[in-house]
Formats: sequence, structure tokens, C-alpha cells
Amino acid sequence: MHVLHQGNAVRDLKGLEWLRACRDPGSSSSQIRGTGTESPALAEDAQPTESEKEIYNQVNVVLKDAEGILEDLQSYRGAGHEIREAIQHPADEKLQEKAWGAVVPLVGKLKKFYEFSQRLEAALRGLLGALTSTPYSPTQHLEREQALAKQFAEILHFTLRFDELKMTNPAIQNDFSYYRRTLSRMRINNVPAEGENEVNNELANRMSLFYAEATPMLKTLSDATTKFVSENKNLPIENTTDCLSTMASVCRVMLETPEYRSRFTNEETVSFCLRVMVGVIILYDHVHPVGAFAKTSKIDMKGCIKVLKDQPPNSVEGLLNALRYTTKHLNDETTSKQIKSMLQ
Repeated sequence: MHVLHQGNAVRDLKGLEWLRACRDPGSSSSQIRGTGTESPALAEDAQPTESEKEIYNQVNVVLKDAEGILEDLQSYRGAGHEIREAIQHPADEKLQEKAWGAVVPLVGKLKKFYEFSQRLEAALRGLLGALTSTPYSPTQHLEREQALAKQFAEILHFTLRFDELKMTNPAIQNDFSYYRRTLSRMRINNVPAEGENEVNNELANRMSLFYAEATPMLKTLSDATTKFVSENKNLPIENTTDCLSTMASVCRVMLETPEYRSRFTNEETVSFCLRVMVGVIILYDHVHPVGAFAKTSKIDMKGCIKVLKDQPPNSVEGLLNALRYTTKHLNDETTSKQIKSMLQ
């Protein structure tokens, strides 16, 4: 028996308008430039209260840059041609210089993405602190602090969108690997390297670990959530896991209930809810001792996976892969064979 079953989730929806409100054509939407999509507002009237304002303003500064990050990532083409030419003709100095000249500005972009992940991590930790504090329950927090709940969902939406784009762009790791190899060779030969000041060796190591992940932004947020729980031992872990499971349940019910689904005038709102649902499942799975897939989990995983499978396959493959490869407990013995087969 799931503690937060469908009836409870539907009842809770009344206070969780932050997830329902979707943009009607003609309203002032926040366009994600370069992606051809709209980021649906979670609640048009979700204005921060006085007690929320400090955290809200800090997070807002970060979220304002999220659209530009997605735009830059979507337009990232890589220096594959120049790198191949340089590798095939190692004695041709002009080709070496051309490849290096192409890669250095791209690594500047990769540095910007990585640094943004650090800012996003700090923003998430601030939101978790506000949404899990005593004496309120997770549902009460989500009702009271709708503006912060909206920001939490927007961070997850951005994160899944970023990782979907990164997973389909092998040029990122190829460019960075070439940059590091060339930089190492330059050091050995005592050649001054323009661009080394941009990314020193320590930063390059951290960036390398970041980009080696299939879903680097999700990994960053999962680690941040785990760290938040371990550093706040006076806070019951349920405050965090119940907040995440409540959001997952609300997203699932919104998507599987025709009455609510029919209110979505913008198809991008469906994608938004799907990404938020998958994002909170992954965070829950990393933080909860037995994870999201066990029978005792407060997340209806079969229902959530069914909702994903009911969408057009090409639109959710990235999200299903995130559940397959970014979760921690999927392959545990406590995960039912049915759930494992649903994700095969």
C-alpha cells in the first residue's frame, strides 16, 4: 500500500496549483530561446511570500541564465572536422593551430556549463532547506511556498532537458579529450598554451568527471540532495523523501487523469510534468535508504513508468534511459521483476 495513493494525491492537488497552470496561447510565456519550446509556468500567481523572498531571489538569478545555457548547448556543434584533420596530419602545424583555435572557445563554453551546474547545485540546496524545514509537512510546504515549489520543478525540468541534449552530443567529450591531450603535450614541450588559464589542470579534472557522466546535471543534483540529507541529521529524512514523493505523485496523477490532462492547452506542459516526475524519482532513489523501486517506496513506480510508456516513444526515451541508468536501486533484489521488465 502506497502511503500517498492516488486518492490522497488528487486531494492534495487542490493546494498544488503550482503544477497545474499551463500557458495559454497569447499569455506572457517564458520562451526557452533556441529550443522551440515554451517553459510552462507552474502557477501564474505563485508570487513569493516575504519569508520566501530571500531564497526565491537567489534561485531566480540562477534560473534566469538557464535558458541561455540550453540555447548554447543546443547550438554546440563541436570541432570534429578540425580535430580529425589535425590527427591525420600531425606534422602540419597550421592544422594543429586550426584545431586548437577551434577547440579553445568550445572548452570555454564547457567551462560555463560546468560552472552553471555548481550554481544550480547551490540553488537546489537552498530550496531543499526551505521546503523540508520543520514544523510543516511536505504537502504543507508545497502549498505554502508555491513559488519555491515552482522553482524546484523548473530546476528539474532544466536538468532533464540539459542531460537529454548532452547525451545526444558526443562532440562534447571528444572536444574536451582533445583539449586535454593537446594541453598535456604542450606542457611536455614547454609550449605556452593560450587557453590554459581558462581551464587549469584541477578544473579540467573536475570537468572531465562531470562530462564523463551520461547525465551530468542529474548526477550533480543527486549528489547535492544526498549531501543535504547527510549534513542535516537533525532533519528527519522523511521531510526530504516525502517532499519528493509528493511531487512525483502529483505529476503522475496530473498526467494519467483525463480530467486534469485535458486542461493542458500546451503539449510542452506534458513534457514539463514528465521531466519533473522523473527528476524527483531519481533524487528520491538516491536519498531514500531502500530507494524508489522497493515495495515500501512511497512512489508508485509502476504507475509512473506506465505514464511514460503511454507517451510517444521518441519523446520519452531519454527519460526512460535516465531511470535505467541514473537511478541507484533499480537492480536491487528488492525491485520487482515486473518493474525491471517494464524498463527493459
